[in-house]
Amino acid sequence: MSSPAAAATIDHHHDPSTATGIPNKKLLMWAFLASDCMFFGTLISTHLIYRLHPPPGTPSPREVFDVPLTSFSTFILLMSSLMMALAVNAIQKGNVRSMRFSLLTTAFFGAIFLGCQVFEFNNFVFEKHLTISGSILGSTFFTLTGTHGTHVAIGVLWLCLMYVRSFKAAEPQPGDRPWLSTLLHVGALVLALLLGMKLVLSFVWGFQEHGLSGATAGAVAGAQWAAIAGLLATLVILRWFSRAAAPVQFDQHNAVDVETMGLYWHFVDIVWIVIFTAVYLLEYL
Repeated sequence: MSSPAAAATIDHHHDPSTATGIPNKKLLMWAFLASDCMFFGTLISTHLIYRLHPPPGTPSPREVFDVPLTSFSTFILLMSSLMMALAVNAIQKGNVRSMRFSLLTTAFFGAIFLGCQVFEFNNFVFEKHLTISGSILGSTFFTLTGTHGTHVAIGVLWLCLMYVRSFKAAEPQPGDRPWLSTLLHVGALVLALLLGMKLVLSFVWGFQEHGLSGATAGAVAGAQWAAIAGLLATLVILRWFSRAAAPVQFDQHNAVDVETMGLYWHFVDIVWIVIFTAVYLLEYL
Protein backbone atom coordinates (compact mmCIF):
# COMPACT_ATOMS: atom_id res chain seq x y z
CA MET A 1 0.00 0.00 0.00
CA SER A 2 1.24 3.46 -0.83
CA SER A 3 1.46 6.17 1.80
CA PRO A 4 -0.72 9.33 1.59
CA ALA A 5 2.42 11.37 0.85
CA ALA A 6 3.31 9.14 -2.09
CA ALA A 7 -0.24 9.25 -3.37
CA ALA A 8 -0.15 13.05 -3.25
CA THR A 9 3.05 13.23 -5.27
CA ILE A 10 2.56 15.14 -8.48
CA ASP A 11 3.78 13.51 -11.68
CA HIS A 12 5.06 16.43 -13.73
CA HIS A 13 5.74 14.38 -16.87
CA HIS A 14 2.45 12.52 -17.40
CA ASP A 15 -1.20 13.51 -17.25
CA PRO A 16 -3.57 10.54 -16.90
CA SER A 17 -6.52 12.75 -17.84
CA THR A 18 -5.33 13.05 -21.46
CA ALA A 19 -5.38 10.40 -24.18
CA THR A 20 -1.66 10.82 -24.86
CA GLY A 21 -0.56 10.98 -21.23
CA ILE A 22 1.07 14.35 -22.00
CA PRO A 23 -0.40 17.57 -20.55
CA ASN A 24 -2.29 19.47 -23.24
CA LYS A 25 -0.21 22.61 -22.71
CA LYS A 26 3.04 20.76 -23.35
CA LEU A 27 1.57 18.93 -26.35
CA LEU A 28 0.46 22.24 -27.85
CA MET A 29 3.92 23.72 -27.29
CA TRP A 30 5.58 20.71 -28.97
CA ALA A 31 3.27 21.17 -31.97
CA PHE A 32 4.16 24.87 -32.16
CA LEU A 33 7.89 24.14 -31.89
CA ALA A 34 7.61 21.57 -34.67
CA SER A 35 6.17 24.23 -36.98
CA ASP A 36 8.81 26.71 -35.83
CA CYS A 37 11.52 24.18 -36.74
CA MET A 38 10.33 24.24 -40.35
CA PHE A 39 10.12 28.03 -40.29
CA PHE A 40 13.68 28.51 -39.05
CA GLY A 41 14.88 25.70 -41.30
CA THR A 42 13.60 27.65 -44.29
CA LEU A 43 15.33 30.87 -43.19
CA ILE A 44 18.64 29.13 -42.46
CA SER A 45 18.55 27.20 -45.75
CA THR A 46 17.85 30.39 -47.70
CA HIS A 47 20.83 32.12 -46.11
CA LEU A 48 23.15 29.18 -46.82
CA ILE A 49 22.01 28.81 -50.44
CA TYR A 50 22.66 32.47 -51.19
CA ARG A 51 26.03 32.27 -49.42
CA LEU A 52 27.06 29.42 -51.75
CA HIS A 53 26.23 31.52 -54.81
CA PRO A 54 26.65 35.17 -53.76
CA PRO A 55 25.80 37.75 -56.42
CA PRO A 56 28.46 40.27 -57.48
CA GLY A 57 29.00 43.08 -55.02
CA THR A 58 28.02 41.06 -51.92
CA PRO A 59 30.22 42.13 -48.96
CA SER A 60 32.46 39.54 -47.34
CA PRO A 61 31.01 38.34 -44.01
CA ARG A 62 34.50 38.22 -42.50
CA GLU A 63 34.71 41.98 -42.94
CA VAL A 64 31.34 42.49 -41.23
CA PHE A 65 30.88 39.93 -38.47
CA ASP A 66 32.23 40.40 -34.95
CA VAL A 67 32.70 36.83 -33.73
CA PRO A 68 34.04 37.67 -30.21
CA LEU A 69 30.93 39.74 -29.41
CA THR A 70 28.60 37.11 -30.85
CA SER A 71 30.44 34.38 -28.93
CA PHE A 72 29.88 36.33 -25.70
CA SER A 73 26.15 36.72 -26.39
CA THR A 74 25.95 33.01 -27.29
CA PHE A 75 27.55 32.07 -23.97
CA ILE A 76 25.07 34.31 -22.12
CA LEU A 77 22.14 32.69 -23.90
CA LEU A 78 23.43 29.21 -23.05
CA MET A 79 23.72 30.20 -19.38
CA SER A 80 20.11 31.36 -19.52
CA SER A 81 19.14 27.81 -20.47
CA LEU A 82 20.85 26.57 -17.31
CA MET A 83 18.87 29.04 -15.19
CA MET A 84 15.64 28.04 -16.97
CA ALA A 85 16.32 24.39 -16.11
CA LEU A 86 16.90 25.37 -12.48
CA ALA A 87 13.59 27.25 -12.47
CA VAL A 88 11.73 24.16 -13.69
CA ASN A 89 13.45 21.97 -11.12
CA ALA A 90 12.64 24.45 -8.33
CA ILE A 91 8.91 24.67 -9.06
CA GLN A 92 8.66 20.90 -9.37
CA LYS A 93 9.89 20.75 -5.78
CA GLY A 94 7.52 23.53 -4.71
CA ASN A 95 10.34 26.04 -4.13
CA VAL A 96 8.67 29.18 -5.50
CA ARG A 97 11.31 31.56 -4.18
CA SER A 98 14.14 29.76 -5.97
CA MET A 99 12.03 29.59 -9.12
CA ARG A 100 11.53 33.36 -9.06
CA PHE A 101 15.26 34.00 -8.76
CA SER A 102 15.99 31.64 -11.67
CA LEU A 103 13.27 33.22 -13.83
CA LEU A 104 14.63 36.72 -13.16
CA THR A 105 18.18 35.62 -14.00
CA THR A 106 16.98 33.94 -17.20
CA ALA A 107 15.11 37.10 -18.25
CA PHE A 108 18.16 39.26 -17.46
CA PHE A 109 20.45 37.03 -19.53
CA GLY A 110 17.93 37.15 -22.36
CA ALA A 111 17.91 40.95 -22.14
CA ILE A 112 21.72 41.00 -22.31
CA PHE A 113 21.58 38.87 -25.46
CA LEU A 114 19.08 41.29 -27.01
CA GLY A 115 21.27 44.23 -26.01
CA CYS A 116 24.27 42.68 -27.73
CA GLN A 117 22.16 42.04 -30.82
CA VAL A 118 20.99 45.67 -30.87
CA PHE A 119 24.61 46.81 -30.59
CA GLU A 120 25.63 44.41 -33.38
CA PHE A 121 22.85 45.54 -35.71
CA ASN A 122 23.66 49.19 -35.07
CA ASN A 123 27.33 48.55 -35.84
CA PHE A 124 26.52 46.64 -39.03
CA VAL A 125 24.19 49.34 -40.36
CA PHE A 126 26.09 52.52 -39.46
CA GLU A 127 29.71 51.33 -39.42
CA LYS A 128 29.78 48.46 -41.93
CA HIS A 129 26.89 49.78 -44.09
CA LEU A 130 25.19 46.37 -44.19
CA THR A 131 21.43 46.90 -44.53
CA ILE A 132 18.48 44.63 -45.13
CA SER A 133 17.90 46.08 -48.60
CA GLY A 134 21.52 46.72 -49.60
CA SER A 135 22.56 43.16 -50.42
CA ILE A 136 21.46 39.54 -50.35
CA LEU A 137 23.70 38.98 -47.32
CA GLY A 138 21.93 41.77 -45.44
CA SER A 139 18.49 40.53 -46.44
CA THR A 140 19.02 36.94 -45.33
CA PHE A 141 21.09 37.83 -42.25
CA PHE A 142 18.77 40.45 -40.77
CA THR A 143 15.65 38.41 -41.55
CA LEU A 144 17.06 35.30 -39.88
CA THR A 145 18.68 36.86 -36.81
CA GLY A 146 15.93 39.44 -36.43
CA THR A 147 13.30 36.70 -36.35
CA HIS A 148 15.27 34.86 -33.70
CA GLY A 149 15.68 38.07 -31.71
CA THR A 150 11.90 38.54 -31.80
CA HIS A 151 11.50 35.05 -30.36
CA VAL A 152 13.93 35.92 -27.55
CA ALA A 153 12.06 39.16 -26.82
CA ILE A 154 8.76 37.25 -26.61
CA GLY A 155 10.43 34.75 -24.29
CA VAL A 156 11.74 37.52 -22.00
CA LEU A 157 8.25 39.04 -21.79
CA TRP A 158 6.79 35.61 -21.03
CA LEU A 159 9.36 35.13 -18.25
CA CYS A 160 8.40 38.49 -16.75
CA LEU A 161 4.70 37.63 -16.84
CA MET A 162 5.32 34.22 -15.23
CA TYR A 163 7.41 35.85 -12.51
CA VAL A 164 4.68 38.39 -11.72
CA ARG A 165 2.01 35.69 -11.86
CA SER A 166 3.79 33.79 -9.08
CA PHE A 167 2.86 36.61 -6.67
CA LYS A 168 -0.89 36.36 -7.25
CA ALA A 169 -2.57 36.11 -3.86
CA ALA A 170 -4.54 32.98 -3.08
CA GLU A 171 -7.29 35.04 -1.46
CA PRO A 172 -7.38 38.69 -2.60
CA GLN A 173 -8.19 41.13 0.18
CA PRO A 174 -11.26 43.41 -0.05
CA GLY A 175 -10.41 46.64 -1.85
CA ASP A 176 -7.40 45.18 -3.66
CA ARG A 177 -6.87 45.99 -7.33
CA PRO A 178 -4.87 43.00 -8.57
CA TRP A 179 -4.94 44.14 -12.21
CA LEU A 180 -3.35 47.49 -11.32
CA SER A 181 -0.73 45.88 -9.11
CA THR A 182 0.09 43.36 -11.84
CA LEU A 183 0.40 46.08 -14.49
CA LEU A 184 2.73 48.16 -12.32
CA HIS A 185 4.78 45.11 -11.39
CA VAL A 186 5.26 44.10 -15.03
CA GLY A 187 6.10 47.70 -15.97
CA ALA A 188 8.73 47.99 -13.24
CA LEU A 189 10.26 44.64 -14.21
CA VAL A 190 10.48 45.50 -17.91
CA LEU A 191 11.94 48.93 -17.06
CA ALA A 192 14.60 47.29 -14.87
CA LEU A 193 15.53 44.94 -17.71
CA LEU A 194 15.76 47.81 -20.21
CA LEU A 195 17.96 49.88 -17.89
CA GLY A 196 20.15 46.86 -17.23
CA MET A 197 20.41 46.29 -20.99
CA LYS A 198 21.43 49.94 -21.47
CA LEU A 199 24.25 49.60 -18.95
CA VAL A 200 25.47 46.37 -20.54
CA LEU A 201 25.45 48.06 -23.97
CA SER A 202 27.53 50.91 -22.55
CA PHE A 203 30.06 48.43 -21.21
CA VAL A 204 30.18 46.55 -24.54
CA TRP A 205 30.63 49.80 -26.48
CA GLY A 206 33.45 50.92 -24.17
CA PHE A 207 35.16 47.54 -24.44
CA GLN A 208 34.89 47.54 -28.24
CA GLU A 209 36.25 51.07 -28.55
CA HIS A 210 38.75 51.46 -25.72
CA GLY A 211 39.41 48.10 -24.06
CA LEU A 212 38.66 47.09 -20.49
CA SER A 213 39.53 50.44 -18.91
CA GLY A 214 37.38 52.27 -21.43
CA ALA A 215 34.52 49.85 -20.79
CA THR A 216 34.64 50.56 -17.06
CA ALA A 217 34.70 54.31 -17.65
CA GLY A 218 32.06 54.22 -20.36
CA ALA A 219 29.62 52.23 -18.24
CA VAL A 220 29.46 54.93 -15.55
CA ALA A 221 30.04 58.12 -17.51
CA GLY A 222 27.65 60.97 -18.13
CA ALA A 223 24.05 59.96 -18.66
CA GLN A 224 24.77 56.42 -17.46
CA TRP A 225 24.54 57.64 -13.88
CA ALA A 226 20.87 58.36 -14.55
CA ALA A 227 20.41 54.80 -15.81
CA ILE A 228 22.10 53.44 -12.68
CA ALA A 229 19.88 55.57 -10.44
CA GLY A 230 16.79 54.50 -12.35
CA LEU A 231 17.81 50.83 -12.12
CA LEU A 232 18.32 51.07 -8.36
CA ALA A 233 14.92 52.76 -7.99
CA THR A 234 13.15 50.08 -10.01
CA LEU A 235 14.91 47.36 -7.98
CA VAL A 236 13.54 48.95 -4.81
CA ILE A 237 10.06 48.95 -6.36
CA LEU A 238 10.45 45.30 -7.37
CA ARG A 239 11.54 44.47 -3.84
CA TRP A 240 8.39 46.13 -2.52
CA PHE A 241 6.21 44.12 -4.92
CA SER A 242 7.95 40.89 -3.91
CA ARG A 243 7.26 41.27 -0.21
CA ALA A 244 5.55 38.24 1.34
CA ALA A 245 2.20 39.81 2.17
CA ALA A 246 -0.10 36.79 1.81
CA PRO A 247 -0.11 33.17 0.58
CA VAL A 248 0.00 32.85 -3.20
CA GLN A 249 -1.78 30.58 -5.67
CA PHE A 250 1.42 29.54 -7.43
CA ASP A 251 2.87 26.18 -6.34
CA GLN A 252 4.10 22.90 -7.81
CA HIS A 253 0.69 22.32 -9.41
CA ASN A 254 1.71 25.11 -11.82
CA ALA A 255 4.92 23.33 -12.79
CA VAL A 256 3.54 22.40 -16.21
CA ASP A 257 3.27 26.11 -17.06
CA VAL A 258 6.93 26.68 -16.22
CA GLU A 259 7.92 23.48 -18.06
CA THR A 260 6.06 24.64 -21.17
CA MET A 261 7.85 27.97 -21.04
CA GLY A 262 11.12 26.09 -20.55
CA LEU A 263 10.50 24.09 -23.72
CA TYR A 264 10.11 27.33 -25.67
CA TRP A 265 13.23 28.89 -24.14
CA HIS A 266 15.43 25.85 -24.73
CA PHE A 267 14.21 25.67 -28.33
CA VAL A 268 15.18 29.31 -28.89
CA ASP A 269 18.64 28.59 -27.48
CA ILE A 270 19.12 25.50 -29.67
CA VAL A 271 18.07 27.46 -32.76
CA TRP A 272 20.66 30.12 -31.94
CA ILE A 273 23.40 27.49 -31.68
CA VAL A 274 22.50 26.37 -35.20
CA ILE A 275 22.41 29.98 -36.44
CA PHE A 276 25.73 30.82 -34.79
CA THR A 277 27.36 27.80 -36.40
CA ALA A 278 25.80 28.14 -39.86
CA VAL A 279 25.95 31.92 -40.21
CA TYR A 280 29.05 32.95 -38.28
CA LEU A 281 31.45 30.05 -37.75
CA LEU A 282 31.14 28.49 -41.23
CA GLU A 283 32.58 31.68 -42.72
CA TYR A 284 35.89 30.96 -40.97
CA LEU A 285 36.25 27.29 -41.98
